[in-house]
Amino acid sequence: MTSSLIARVRNSIAVGLAALAISAGSVSAHGPDPLLGGAKWAQDQALLYQWRAGQVPPTWMAAAIDRAAADASATRASRAATFSRVAATSVGLIAYGQPTGCSSAGIACFDRSGAPKSFKMWFRAHGYVFDWGTLRWCEGLTVIANGCFDAETVALDEFGHVEILGHHANFSNNSDYLDAVVQTVSRSRPSTGWQVHAFGPCDTARLQLEYDRRTFSDLFSRCLAIPTTLTVSASSTYLSVGSSTTFTASLRTTSSSANRALANDPISGRVITLQRRTSSMQAWSSAGTMAANSSVAGTYTMTVAPSATYEWRAIFTPSTSDGVLAATSAIVKVTVSSCPGFCPTAALPIGSAP
Repeated sequence: MTSSLIARVRNSIAVGLAALAISAGSVSAHGPDPLLGGAKWAQDQALLYQWRAGQVPPTWMAAAIDRAAADASATRASRAATFSRVAATSVGLIAYGQPTGCSSAGIACFDRSGAPKSFKMWFRAHGYVFDWGTLRWCEGLTVIANGCFDAETVALDEFGHVEILGHHANFSNNSDYLDAVVQTVSRSRPSTGWQVHAFGPCDTARLQLEYDRRTFSDLFSRCLAIPTTLTVSASSTYLSVGSSTTFTASLRTTSSSANRALANDPISGRVITLQRRTSSMQAWSSAGTMAANSSVAGTYTMTVAPSATYEWRAIFTPSTSDGVLAATSAIVKVTVSSCPGFCPTAALPIGSAP
């Protein structure tokens, strides 16, 4: 049997305690990973695990699993749960060898039905004999050979499932395979993607949707296309020549329920451009880049002293690595009068004193 078929067999996950089904209907190719059933963990919840008594993995396997736990924690790009091993009481149990909670064809599997309080994970032993052949973990070989599976990569896949990630839906030609670690088919050496030690953008896209970003200045996964809203206001919209006004822009994600945990998030650390024009018949020109307001997340300011009446707007154009959409604010008109000193905004009645 080919390595891809072997990998497909490994992902026939049948957890003994509960059948975990992909929810929320069908999933388009190259979107965020779908959701598995069950509860989410708390934001930044520390999930501590230990080895199941009598099923402690050999040193090389234990090291690979621990590295995968560190990979999951370091590359989650969100406030998803973190993983680490402890010797004391923990919420997670990880076992190596028989018995397992896996289907007869699986080389690794998980059970997250206990979330948000517990989880389990199992790995078949190196050398386990299936009807298709003998399982080989690359880390367990004295001399690495083609056809082995990278235990760290497979364990990272399982930690992704524990977080709540379902198998990613790829393009029909699998050209986007590297955009996710949590895959229906895990590839063996030397196929592309056989050794990946970080969550891909479509893994982190789902983690951000469910658990939010770590900070408001973090980039959004490029597997997302989150709509944004941009507003701008002026501290004064009527000025005399020589006076100044301060523009304040606010950039946020929209409040749509489709944005899930990312809904109505302030977006800091971006480039917001202030533009102006003399009338609707004229083209917009840049007045400069607005400065980030460090005291209020997602806000940007710029003070100007216009010499004439202009219409103003703010523009946000995201970088190609940022999974949000561009936004343009509504127009604010600032009227500038050339009269000195007291400058009425409307004609005074006859006989009135200024």
